[in-house]
Amino acid sequence: MAKWMVSAKKADFNAVAERFRIDPVIARIIRNRDIVEEEEIDRFLHGTLQDLHDPFRLRDAVKAAGILHGQIKAGKRIRIIGDYDIDGVCSAYILLAGLSHCGADVDTVIPHRIHDGYGLNDNLIKEAWEEGRDTIVTCDNGIAAKAQIAYARSLGMTVIVTDHHEVPYEVQEDGSRVECLPEADAVIDPKQELCEYPFDGICGAVVAYKFLQVLFACGDVPDTEGLMQELLAFAAIATVGDVMQLVDENRIIVRYGLRQITCTDNEGLQALVTVNGLREKKLTAYHIGFVLGPCLNATGRLDTAERAMRLFRTRDRAEAAVIAQELKALNDSRKDMTLAGTEEAVRMIEEGGIKEDKVLVIYLPDCHESLAGIIAGRIRERYHKPVFVLTLAEDGVKGSGRSIEAYHMYDKMSECKELYTKYGGHKLAAGVSMPEDNVDAFRSFLNEHCGLTEEDFEEKIHIDVPMPMSYVKAELVRQLSVLEPFGNGNPKPVFAQRNLRLLSGRILGRNNNVGKYRVMDEAGGQYDMMYFGDLEAWHEFLQQYFGADACEKLYHGRGAGEPGLMIHVIYYPDLNVYQGRESLQMIMQDYAPAAGS
Repeated sequence: MAKWMVSAKKADFNAVAERFRIDPVIARIIRNRDIVEEEEIDRFLHGTLQDLHDPFRLRDAVKAAGILHGQIKAGKRIRIIGDYDIDGVCSAYILLAGLSHCGADVDTVIPHRIHDGYGLNDNLIKEAWEEGRDTIVTCDNGIAAKAQIAYARSLGMTVIVTDHHEVPYEVQEDGSRVECLPEADAVIDPKQELCEYPFDGICGAVVAYKFLQVLFACGDVPDTEGLMQELLAFAAIATVGDVMQLVDENRIIVRYGLRQITCTDNEGLQALVTVNGLREKKLTAYHIGFVLGPCLNATGRLDTAERAMRLFRTRDRAEAAVIAQELKALNDSRKDMTLAGTEEAVRMIEEGGIKEDKVLVIYLPDCHESLAGIIAGRIRERYHKPVFVLTLAEDGVKGSGRSIEAYHMYDKMSECKELYTKYGGHKLAAGVSMPEDNVDAFRSFLNEHCGLTEEDFEEKIHIDVPMPMSYVKAELVRQLSVLEPFGNGNPKPVFAQRNLRLLSGRILGRNNNVGKYRVMDEAGGQYDMMYFGDLEAWHEFLQQYFGADACEKLYHGRGAGEPGLMIHVIYYPDLNVYQGRESLQMIMQDYAPAAGS
């Protein structure tokens, strides 16, 4: 079971509540997010686009703008090279739209995941040069392409890098690090040491968006307001889809970007919303992360991301509907393949002698290489360990890693970089290519040098407020919306209730995978409680602590006569709206036996 931890950060919650006209519970949640000063709180609650950071603080942004304006004026042909994931496609679309608005002769190329791999390669550069493309602008890649950019420069090409990934480095004898920046004409990446941009947690699409602001301003480009408003939707999609933390300006970008998605003029984006049945719904970050985003990623995984780019670029409504349906179908296929791959990975862990490893390195040679990252994420959630899933590719082994908070994946990988032909990433995720013969050495090195303890593997749930369900009113639930958008870095807040008695239950849902329960607190108050988690594990818990017939008693309404069916729960309150009527319901997030059970 997960370890429950109550956030106990202190502040004058009543004073904050009065100052900002919010419930003290909301004030406490905000403090738990380490937002303390009045100016920070006001920005968190009411931040607008005017509160975004100054794009001119991005190192080389002005320099790159000057270069591109010169190239455009000289009639030079420009190629944008993106990436095959959601951030890479959105970045490329943003730059394409912006440079086209400036009158540039510009096109885009999205590398093929299998044939090209991640980022720049010599073939992409050679193709651009042979086709008369004088200038390359990267997006969501390029910071680690030192050799490839040197090749482009040797051909006389101009190269501008826009990226957000970690800058490669070399460790000196004294332990210090020296950045290995590519020798491009301009490098825009907020993670480079000399960049003065105050927030380096933006995705590649936001870097591209910010660069356009500088490009337009430096060239005094007219009529850009509507375009920048439209492109905000794509910056938001990429921010959520690339799992950036929804803090600082990311929170503002996503909040306003969600609004823009609902009223977008982009035919492709409209079609994608429609085909997923979201037209009449209030869009949240969840819908980007788990509905729209996977459709956009699926095309780069199983086909080519050029299809997603065509979706965004089309002005034909019928064509947009066809492409959107194709993306949804690809994502449905990806789900089935992911499930099969995850099951195989679990079998290998349980039966292959690696279950006790602190860093799980799973080699699935027959798995589609595009699914490695998703499967790694699923395995990390199950075992709460750093995970690499490797697959057999055309030129060796490729894989993706997903990490836990205690393990900086990129730094640890950098300690054995001689094993790879290519690698990159950041603290919580990474990609790697290597010869097949190096897989065992890779597994051994990471485990021998991981520095992890058993405590690092313990899943922790941070409770925002131990709050009795009797405190919950409809107005508080409505106020919780001021904390949105929820996601990485700004999770949906959770509360805890002790000694809750299970009275009765029902199994609902098309696949019988939802539980609905009537529960009672110690004061006699009764509430509806829903559970959308693993029902099989929930039933095993009930049987373990309350006896073999516990489920029968609960689902046949005999829990009311069983004082022993007492649990502690972590929950989130919600409003259920049915036929125009509102009713409170609690969503159970986790559970534990009450004392004495």
